[in-house]
Amino acid sequence: MCACVAGVAEGGAFWNRPELSPRDRSLITVAVLAAGGDYDQLAFHLGHAVKNGVTQDELIEALTHITFYAGWPKGMGSMNVAKRVFSE
Repeated sequence: MCACVAGVAEGGAFWNRPELSPRDRSLITVAVLAAGGDYDQLAFHLGHAVKNGVTQDELIEALTHITFYAGWPKGMGSMNVAKRVFSE
């Protein structure tokens, strides 16, 4: 990680950078976590994405799309996380 990225990452300042909205950052974060199978972090970020204006329908559609590219096991694992988070 270059020093410029490390400095921005400290304290979560990258969420406030103007180049992407918090909504877009949330959608990207959910996609990366789902594709990587990082389900514990995904659970938090699904809720955070809703707070940032991403609808549950949009998140389900994103996870559906990710399933095609990241593979069935990661996609279904992510869907199970979403089902749990959205039912709470």
